[in-house]
Amino acid sequence: MKAITSVQEYKEQYQKAADLPQEYWADVAEQFTWHKKWDKVQSGDFNNLDLKWFEGAQTNMSENCLDRHLDDKADKTALIFEPNDPADEPKTYTYQELHDQVAKFANLLKHKGIEKGDVVCFYMGMTPELLIGILACTRIGAIHSVVFGGFSAKALAGRINDCQAKMLITHDGSFRGDKIIELKKIADEALEDCESIEKCMVVKRTGSDVHLRVERDFWYHNDIEDESHYCEPTPVDSEHPLFILYTSGSTGKPKGLLHTTAGYMVYTAHTFKNVFQMGKDDVYWCSADIGWITGHSYLTYGPLLNGATTVMFEGIPTFPDGGRFWDVIDRHQVTHFYTAPTAIRALEALPLTLVKERKLDSLKLLGSVGEPINEEAWEWYHEHIGKKRCPIVDTWWQTETGGIMISPIPNVSPQIPSYATTPQPGVVPMLVDANGKEVTGNPAEGNLCLKQPWPGIARSVYGDHERYRQTYFSTYPGYYFTGDGAKRDKDGNYRITGRVDDVINISGHRIGTAEVEEAINEHPDIIESAVVGFPHKIKGQGLYAFAIASKESKQSEEDLQKEINEVITKMIGPIAKVDLFQKTSGLPKTRSGKIMRRVLRKMVENKIDDLGDISTLLNPEIVDELLKGKKV
Repeated sequence: MKAITSVQEYKEQYQKAADLPQEYWADVAEQFTWHKKWDKVQSGDFNNLDLKWFEGAQTNMSENCLDRHLDDKADKTALIFEPNDPADEPKTYTYQELHDQVAKFANLLKHKGIEKGDVVCFYMGMTPELLIGILACTRIGAIHSVVFGGFSAKALAGRINDCQAKMLITHDGSFRGDKIIELKKIADEALEDCESIEKCMVVKRTGSDVHLRVERDFWYHNDIEDESHYCEPTPVDSEHPLFILYTSGSTGKPKGLLHTTAGYMVYTAHTFKNVFQMGKDDVYWCSADIGWITGHSYLTYGPLLNGATTVMFEGIPTFPDGGRFWDVIDRHQVTHFYTAPTAIRALEALPLTLVKERKLDSLKLLGSVGEPINEEAWEWYHEHIGKKRCPIVDTWWQTETGGIMISPIPNVSPQIPSYATTPQPGVVPMLVDANGKEVTGNPAEGNLCLKQPWPGIARSVYGDHERYRQTYFSTYPGYYFTGDGAKRDKDGNYRITGRVDDVINISGHRIGTAEVEEAINEHPDIIESAVVGFPHKIKGQGLYAFAIASKESKQSEEDLQKEINEVITKMIGPIAKVDLFQKTSGLPKTRSGKIMRRVLRKMVENKIDDLGDISTLLNPEIVDELLKGKKV
C-alpha cells in the first residue's frame, strides 16, 4: 500500500480502517515477508484484553528490516552513525553490511547461550552495536529490553529483575558531550542483585578501565570476528514477544510494556511511510535515544522496514556548541529531521547566529515528538530551521501505542501550530468528560480515549496483566484511556493538552510522581513528600517537590534539595531531579489521608482562583502556608 498523498486518499483510507479494519490491515500487511500467512487479521477486544493481530502467522522482524531489501537495496546506505565528537569520522553501513553485522551478532548471542524466548537487556550509549544488537535478538527470536544509559544502578537492577533477563549487554563507558558515563561500573553495581544474568557482554567504546568477572563477562570485540555473517532468521509467531520497554507509572514500580512482533511491525512501518513520506534518496534523522520508544519505532524499525537511510547520533545538541544539530544536518544532507520540543526550546534560547551559519537547505520535512510542542517553539522551528518551506509533523503517541497515533500527514493535513491535527488510519479517538460520557460535537475538550484496537498496541504489562487492565482500561471500561487531555477544534483537529494523571512529562520522558516521592522519602530528614509538575520553559514540565522535614532537621531548603537530588540520581537517575523544592509543615490531605495533588498542581500552575473547595480538606489551613512559600 502506497503512502497517503491527498486529502481524498486520507479520507478513504481512514474510513476503511475504521469500518473494515480486518480488510484494511490485511492489505497493509501484504508487503511483508511471512513464513506463514495469518488465519485471522485481528481478534479480541478492549473488554477481555485478549488482543491478537495476524493470528496464526509466522514472520521475523530482522528479515523484514534487512533481507527483504537485499535484492534491490543491498548497496544503499541503511545506517549513518554520527559519533559524539565531530572530529571523529562518521561510519556508514549499507543494507548488506548491516545484514551481515546483525547475523554475526545473532550467532554470537546463540553461542553465548541465548535462545528463542530469552530476554536480553541492553544498557548502552548510542552506538551502532546497540541497533545491531536489538536486531540480532529479533533474528533468533530473543526478546530485547533496552534500559536508557542515564538510569542508575538501582533502576537498572529493578528492570533486569522484573524481566528476568539472561544476558546484559553494556559499554565500558559512553560519551555524553565532554563527559564519560562509566556504564560498566554502574552495571557491575546493578548485577550484584541480579541472579538471572548469566553473561555480560561488554562493547568497547571509551577505553575506560573495567573489571571483567571471570566466566560471566566477555569483550564483544574479542569474539565477534569469529562469527559467520550468515544466520538463518528464526520464524516466530505473530504474537511472539518482540521487546519489553519500561515506562514510569503512577505507582512507584516502572511498567514493562510488552510489544509483540507482527502487529507492531506492520503498524510502525505503515505510520512511518505515511507521516514521513520518504523519497528513495532521502536521509532521515530521528535524534531520540534507543532507550526510549521513539528510538525503537522511528530510528530503528520504521525506517529500516521501509528501506530508508537512518541517522544515529551519539552526542548531545550542545556539544561542542549549540550548532551541532545543524552541522549534522548539513554534513549528512538530512532531508527529514525528527526531534523533541525540549531540544527545540533549548536551541531556540541560543544565539540565532548558530543557525544562520549553517545552510539547512537539504531539509524537506520537520517532526516533533515526546510532548505537545508549544506555539512559540513551533513557529521558531518552522521559520528558522524549515525556512518556512518544510511541513512540520507534530506527532502524538506513547510507549503503549507502539507508533504514531495522531499527526499531520505532510502536504495533506492542515498545519496548525501546537496541534497534532488528525488521527492515523486505524486510530479512532474520542473525548470523554469526568463521568466517562463521550463529549460529542466540535469544538470539544476532555480526556483522550481510543475506541478500537490498532496493530501496534502493547499487549500487556510484563508479568502483570491485571496492572495493564487497571492502568489503561479501568477508568473508562471498554476504551483505552491515554492519560492525556485533549481539545478538538471545529474542524476535528486534535490538540493534546498534557497529562491528567500522576505522571509528569519531562523533556518528553514520562516520570511517575510516586517513583520520585519514594526516592525523596529515602532521605533521613524527610517524613513525607508530594511531587507535581510545573510549567518549565525548556523541559515543558519540571518537577516541583513539597516535603515535610523532621523537627530535628537543621538543613536549609537549598541543601536539602541538593541532597535529595543525589538520592534521586542514585535511585532513578539524573533525569528525575527536582527543579523546585519547598519545605512545609504539612500537605493538603483528605480526611482519609490522601494527598490532594490537584490542589498542589493548581498552585504551581498559578491557578490560585481555581483551587476548588478546600473546606473538605483535613487541614485547609496548610494551603495558606504553601502559597506563602511558593517558588513560582
